[in-house]
Amino acid sequence: MKQVARTNLTDSAAESLRSQISGGRWAVGERIPNEAMLMETLGVSRGTVREAVRVLVSQGLLETRQGSGTYVLATSDPAATLDRVRQTCLRDQWEARALLDVEAARLAALRHTPDDIARLRRLLAERSNVAAVGREAFVKRDLAFHRAVVEASGNQAMVEIYDFFTAAITDVIQSTLSGHLPEPDDRAHAEIVEAIASGDPDRAAASVRVFMAPVLLQIDRLLSQ
Repeated sequence: MKQVARTNLTDSAAESLRSQISGGRWAVGERIPNEAMLMETLGVSRGTVREAVRVLVSQGLLETRQGSGTYVLATSDPAATLDRVRQTCLRDQWEARALLDVEAARLAALRHTPDDIARLRRLLAERSNVAAVGREAFVKRDLAFHRAVVEASGNQAMVEIYDFFTAAITDVIQSTLSGHLPEPDDRAHAEIVEAIASGDPDRAAASVRVFMAPVLLQIDRLLSQ
């Protein structure tokens, strides 16, 4: 019972601190009050304060600096945000992917190297129909192709975001192969490569919009039924 009570106190203290951080009581980079002040404010023991702080450090909200104190690292819980993204509907995920792919293609048209284009063409050649290679292999090849487009953008932040979306995007791709949603064909994929190779960012962006449009349209139709 004592362990349960201690855990509840820690959770409550952590939630109180989280609310104050998200509410802007302390700005990013600002040091939060010391343990004695937090004990008084939260009405808990020193041990509970330390455990609550450790929870928020593990969640990326706080940072403890040896001999200096504890500082605000972020005002929102990254894990909670990512969990909420994972719980969004298929249309939201596909629209988010479309936005990412469009901008990645635009940047890739401006920044690609000859090696990038050679890699995209090789991955496109490896990408085959699902009947020939099986669903799992097809999805892996499709993801590899689209990730290579993002990598060709030269924007590492976009690559990191894409990697986060990988699980959701995999589910989306598998949905397109279920017979309910259209899977863009090899010609649509090839046009993305040629548009990037042309160096025309508007053409590259348009090629991805054309690529994504049939799926978005079918999703809207399914949701309206």
